[in-house]
Amino acid sequence: MEGRFLPVCRQDMEELHLEQLDFVYVIGDAYVDHPSFGHAIISRVLEAHGYTVGIISQPDWKKEDSISILGRPRLAFLVSGGNMDSMVNHYSVSRKRRGSDAYTPGGECGKRPDYATVVYCNLIRRTYRDIPIIIGGIEASLRRMAHYDYWSDKFKRSILLDSQADLISYGMGERSIVEIADALNSGIAVRDITFIQGTVYKTKMLEHIYDGLVLPDYDAMKEEPARYAESFAVQYQNTDAFTGKVLIEGYPGGVYVVQNPPSLPLTMEEMDEIYALPYMRTYHPMYEEKGGVPAIAEIKFSLISSRGCFGGCSFCALTFHQGRIVQARSHDSILQEAKLLTKEADFKGYIHDVGGPTANFRHPSCEKQLTQGVCKNRQCLFPKPCPNLRVEHRDYLSLLRKLRALPGVKKVFVRSGIRFDYMMADEDDAFFRELVQYHVSGQLKVAPEHICDAVLKRMGKPENAVYEQFVSKYKRLNAEMGSKQYLVPYLMSSHPGSTLKEAVALAEYLRDLGYMPEQVQDFYPTPSTISTVMYYTGLDPRDMKPVYVCKNPHEKAMQRALIQYRNPKNYELVYEALETAGRKDLIGYDRKCLIRPKKYERNTASIGRDKKETAEKGLRKTKKKTIRNIHKKKNAK
Repeated sequence: MEGRFLPVCRQDMEELHLEQLDFVYVIGDAYVDHPSFGHAIISRVLEAHGYTVGIISQPDWKKEDSISILGRPRLAFLVSGGNMDSMVNHYSVSRKRRGSDAYTPGGECGKRPDYATVVYCNLIRRTYRDIPIIIGGIEASLRRMAHYDYWSDKFKRSILLDSQADLISYGMGERSIVEIADALNSGIAVRDITFIQGTVYKTKMLEHIYDGLVLPDYDAMKEEPARYAESFAVQYQNTDAFTGKVLIEGYPGGVYVVQNPPSLPLTMEEMDEIYALPYMRTYHPMYEEKGGVPAIAEIKFSLISSRGCFGGCSFCALTFHQGRIVQARSHDSILQEAKLLTKEADFKGYIHDVGGPTANFRHPSCEKQLTQGVCKNRQCLFPKPCPNLRVEHRDYLSLLRKLRALPGVKKVFVRSGIRFDYMMADEDDAFFRELVQYHVSGQLKVAPEHICDAVLKRMGKPENAVYEQFVSKYKRLNAEMGSKQYLVPYLMSSHPGSTLKEAVALAEYLRDLGYMPEQVQDFYPTPSTISTVMYYTGLDPRDMKPVYVCKNPHEKAMQRALIQYRNPKNYELVYEALETAGRKDLIGYDRKCLIRPKKYERNTASIGRDKKETAEKGLRKTKKKTIRNIHKKKNAK
C-alpha cells in the first residue's frame, strides 16, 4: 500500500472510512511525519498496534472549536507541546521573543501558545470534560514534578495538575503509550491506570503503593528552596528503569502526584522496528504554500543511530528524558534508511550526521546496566572515567565505513555531539584517525564548555587538561594527514560556579588561542537539570554545597561579552568587567591585554608621554651643553 499521512481533517477520515478515531493527537509543532519528531513516532507506533490516530497541529487556542475538528476520540486525546519546550522555543535566555520558529510552517512565530501543553489541555477540558487526556513530549516529561520555571521566575506545580490531564507518558514513550492504549481499550478507567512504568498519575490514596519514596511536599519546597534541591537529588537517583523507585509528591488538598519508574530501555530489535515504520519522512503537503517547515532541513539527510547518554552533563536534561542507558539501532536498520536517503530527488551525496545525543556512544557504558541498571551515586565519565567503563569505537567505526561505501554517498559527516573525553580514554585511535580523515567538514564542533576546573566540576565535565590533550592530538592528526581542519569549541557563560574571575580566565584562554567564537551560549535554566536547581536554590543537589550563581542580567552580559572581547560592540561591557574583577592589567597595549584603554585615557597617557619626552629632551640638551662647556674650558687652558 502506498504511504500516506495520518488524518488531519474530516475529509481524510472519510477517505479512510473512519467515523471515529481512537486517538486525536494535539501537537504544538507542524505535522512532520519523520522519526526525528516525537509525534510521528508515537502516532506510528500506535498505528502499528492497530489503533487509529489523527493529528491536530498547532490549533488556534483562542477558538474553542479548533480542538474538535476531528471529533471526539474513542479512547483519549494525546497532547504534546512539541519537539522543544514551548518556552525555550519562544524565548532566548534573556527572555526576549525569538524571531522565528523552525517547527512552524514558513518559520512563522506565534502559532503556539506559551506553556502550550497546559493551554491545549485546558482547551480540551472546556470542550470534552470527561475525556481522558494523556500528555507527553519534552515539555510534559521535564515538568512532570514540581519544578522551577525560569520564564516566570516561579516554583511551579507538576504540569499534570496545571494541565488537568490524567496521565503523563514521560521519557521516550513508545512502551508506555501502547500499554496505556491497551488498558483504555480493555475498559480500564483512566483513573485506575496507575501501574505502567514511564507514567505519572495523580491520586488521593496511597494504600496501593508499595516501597515508594515520599518527596518533600510542594508547599515545603516553595517555602524553602533547599528542600527542592533535596527532592531533586532523590529524583536524579531514581531515573533508572531497573533501580528507580516510585516517587510521591504531596500537594494541598490531599492530592499526590505519583511517578512510576521509567520504562525499560528498548532492545535493538525494538529500536529497528520503530525506525522501520512507514513514515512519509517529510512535512505534510498542506504546508507547501508557506515554504514547508524549516526544521526538516536539519534532519532530512541525517541518521539517528542511538538514544540515551551516560555523559551526565549538569545542564542537560537527557538523564531525565532519554535516560543514561544507551540504546542503539542495528547496522542493517541504519543502512536501509541510508539507502532511502540516496533515492531522494534532492540528495547530493552527503549524509549530514550519524549519531544521537552523543554520536560516539553506541552501547551501554558497562555490561551490568541491562540487568542491574546504572549506578545511583556514580557517573560513568565524571570526574574520571569509571574503571568499569567499556571504551571502544569499533562498532561505530564499522557502521561509518559501511555508510561511506554505499553507492551514491560521497561523504558521511559526524555533526552531533562527540565526547572527546571518551575518545581520549580509548587506547585504539582508529576512530579518531578516521573521524579526522573522513567525517569532518572543515570544522569539528566539540563542547569543552569552559576551561576553569572549578566551573567544569559544576558542569559535570572533564578537567580542562583532558580537552587540551584532545586538541593536541587533533592538531597532530591533521598535520600528519595534510589537512587544514579546525576545532570549534562550544563555550558557556554564566553557568553556576562561574564568577567574573572565571569569565576573565576564559577570555585569557581565548586570547592565547587566538580565537573568538562567533556564538556564545549563555547558561539557560531549563526544567529538570542539575544546573537549573543550582541556579534556583544556590545549592548543588549532589552535595548540597553552596554555589555562586550569576543572576544579574548585567553581570551575565559582562560574562558573555568577555568571551567575545574582540567585538567592538562589547568594549564597554568588557572594560567594566575587567575593572570590576580587578583586572585592569588586561587593559593596555601589551600583547597580553584584552582591550585598549578608553580614548580619554589614551589622551591622558599621550600627554603624560609628551611631557616625559619633553623633559627628557631638555635634560639631554642641558647635558650636551654642559659637556661642550667643559671641553671649551679644557681647550682654553
